[in-house]
Amino acid sequence: MLKLRIVTAVCLLLFFLSALFFLPAILWGMLLLGMTIIASREWCTLSQFNTKQTLVYLIVTTLLGGELLFLLSAVVDINPITTDMVWPYVASLLFWVLIVPILLILSKPVRNTAIMMLIGWVVLLPILLAMYQLRAIDPITLLVFMGVVWISDTAAYFAGKKFGKHKLAPQISPGKTWEGVMGALLAVLCYAIAIGYYLEETISFVIMLISTVVALAILGIIGDLFESQLKRQAGIKDSGAILPGHGGILDRIDALTSTLPVAVLIYLIYSHVTL
Repeated sequence: MLKLRIVTAVCLLLFFLSALFFLPAILWGMLLLGMTIIASREWCTLSQFNTKQTLVYLIVTTLLGGELLFLLSAVVDINPITTDMVWPYVASLLFWVLIVPILLILSKPVRNTAIMMLIGWVVLLPILLAMYQLRAIDPITLLVFMGVVWISDTAAYFAGKKFGKHKLAPQISPGKTWEGVMGALLAVLCYAIAIGYYLEETISFVIMLISTVVALAILGIIGDLFESQLKRQAGIKDSGAILPGHGGILDRIDALTSTLPVAVLIYLIYSHVTL
């Protein structure tokens, strides 16, 4: 299983980097939309939609995602740091900061189909737009923000495995510990300092960068917990099986759904403030 996970991870990384740096914008957008549709199918499983509800959800997601991506591309191609399409990122921020913590604390499944459809769109569509806009700004910028999640996840795993004693959310994800969280925050702190040193930026910029990556790491943990809660409520281990050894698309992007929309929002605010 470990060998399979490693092979899949390497193939995914090579494919992603090739697409990120070499695909034309239109093909990059189509790739992101395709991944969103697959993730939407997995969301239907987590939400326990029936066949008719799943079909309706996939059709609406495809149309809505395609339309939003078209509108974003039209303005981003002119000005990558445009704020004309900032509202999905704001909606994402409000959802992850205000709504999800309440859902995690209550730990009760949402049975209303319409609400689960709406939640799915708030989870999946902003990350679609964020990945498109961040790549338009600079592919390296997208990688830097994704690196926050990768480093946080890796550090949390090893710190939790080595020092973990106090459970973070035993009813949702028994494997996560407070020691893992501390390890993740320490790792992204070092990550931010290293970036600031490499860029030779001012102390104030480094402090802002540290605050940003720590906030993103915390949001990533919340996103991870939220998907874990949905899987537990649905009685499944993985959201899908499209990625051998890794599960589904949602299993790979759970933390990114809560971080990348907020990351691009912070980047846009900073860019316009410093202009």
